[in-house]
Amino acid sequence: MPLTAVLVDAAVSDPRRPEEQIKLDVTRKPVLSVLFSGAKAGDHIADVMSGNGYFTRILSDVVGPRGRVYAYIPAEQIAHCSPGEIAGTQAITRDSSYRNVTLLTGSLADFHVPEKLDLIWMSQSYHDLHDSFLGPANVATLNKTIFEALKPGGVFLVIDHVADAGSGLRDTETLHRIDPIRLKSEIEAAGFVLEAQSDALRNTVDDHKLAIFDPSIRGRTDQVLFRFRKPN
Repeated sequence: MPLTAVLVDAAVSDPRRPEEQIKLDVTRKPVLSVLFSGAKAGDHIADVMSGNGYFTRILSDVVGPRGRVYAYIPAEQIAHCSPGEIAGTQAITRDSSYRNVTLLTGSLADFHVPEKLDLIWMSQSYHDLHDSFLGPANVATLNKTIFEALKPGGVFLVIDHVADAGSGLRDTETLHRIDPIRLKSEIEAAGFVLEAQSDALRNTVDDHKLAIFDPSIRGRTDQVLFRFRKPN
């Protein structure tokens, strides 16, 4: 097995991971997602809108002691959302065994990281950028800032819940879904190139009509997995 695959498997098997997060692995497929991203030992990464820290924990193990994970929580999210939504990330940053994780916060209008990064990760939250509780954010400006925050050749990895084709931003506030075509066009407009798309998280049973929190679909939504690259 290649070294990176060994690292990812070990990260997902880390006994420090909370039981409630381990239960999500069946549908979130973290091994496939992290391998698809290309994350590796020594990388410096930002997990943007890291929430409960699900991927922050895994990425911390993957990049190892020579790497760094910046868990970024927008000030707007802190102001307008339940504290429970970010408690998982905060718990990581208070845990001395996660020495390579740094918590960052600030307005999305002033998003910045301390150094150029290898990878920026955004899981299940890109659609939120268009919603009122985040301002909404100036998405075009933020995508350009993310582009500039990456090293040449760096990756922007995006996972999000799928809305109907052609629906654009119609369902971001109500169903918490986004049309993948709209998502792709916004990010490419910042200069990124869509390098690859994975169907690992797609679910044809989901008809895109329900909010992602509906008990009948929660945790099993149809999701896109995109890997965008900043050209060298």
